[in-house]
Amino acid sequence: MPSQETTRTAVLNDPREAGPKKQEPQQQPIPGTDSELRPRADHGEESYRGYGRLKDRVALITGADSGIGRAVAIAYAREGADVVISYLKEDTDAQETAKWVKQAGRRATCIGGDIQSEEHCKHLVQKTIGEFGGIHILVNNAAFQITHGKIDEWPSEDFERCLRTNVLAMFYLCKAAMPRMQPGSVVINTASIEAFDPSPVLLGYTTTKAAIVNFTKAAGKMTRQNGIRVNAVAPGPVWTPLIPSTFPPDKVEKFGSDTMFGRAAQPADIAPAYVFLASDDSRYMTGEVIGLTGGQTPF
Repeated sequence: MPSQETTRTAVLNDPREAGPKKQEPQQQPIPGTDSELRPRADHGEESYRGYGRLKDRVALITGADSGIGRAVAIAYAREGADVVISYLKEDTDAQETAKWVKQAGRRATCIGGDIQSEEHCKHLVQKTIGEFGGIHILVNNAAFQITHGKIDEWPSEDFERCLRTNVLAMFYLCKAAMPRMQPGSVVINTASIEAFDPSPVLLGYTTTKAAIVNFTKAAGKMTRQNGIRVNAVAPGPVWTPLIPSTFPPDKVEKFGSDTMFGRAAQPADIAPAYVFLASDDSRYMTGEVIGLTGGQTPF
């Protein structure tokens, strides 16, 4: 007799339909706030499920008030980690992140301040260790970007702010944290597709993201004898407050439409990579970069 095939129904999610394909034309003052985003970003508040992969670890996440940072904070908490939420001045957004961390049954501390300052970076690490007894995960995620069309339109202070926020702060935090991290601890840096396929109008930002990739690879070699892993995530377009605060409204509306999925990523699409890199599942990885670009990966 011919065999009868059993039909099984699986729950599948079409990546093309997992987020809005258009945003409302809008503009915000730098650095932007999540509460003003239209549509609101998805940080995994209702979808992320944890499995205890980061139980009792302590994570310091910069730029954790919104965007990728908030999504990572929520995911880490649901995986069992306590979280220090570093942010610039977006108090309301930071408290919203803390709310979700606490709802997961984990501890959260919000620390505002400018990571362009080395002293503030030292304070972040000292406060994390003093309050939670250690630091096991450092996520260098906060970033500054701004657009200018021509080299002579770039104020030097804008270029310098990109360097200080995106690169020097990463160095300051690693310098303060790494000597106090135990073997098995991790550093995760946020790079970008811009490191490999740079947009000319983002000259300062693209320069720093390329630097982050090389920093990650060099630091991964430097710390291997200490048992500390250093990796990076390189997203493509992600829907965060950074976008309407640095692009004109017509660009905001179509942001991410040129990916293979026809949409920008939501922060919830990106956070699982940070969980993977923070967990023992990635224990054989260091000095590597994971691309999450919606099919645009040029490397």
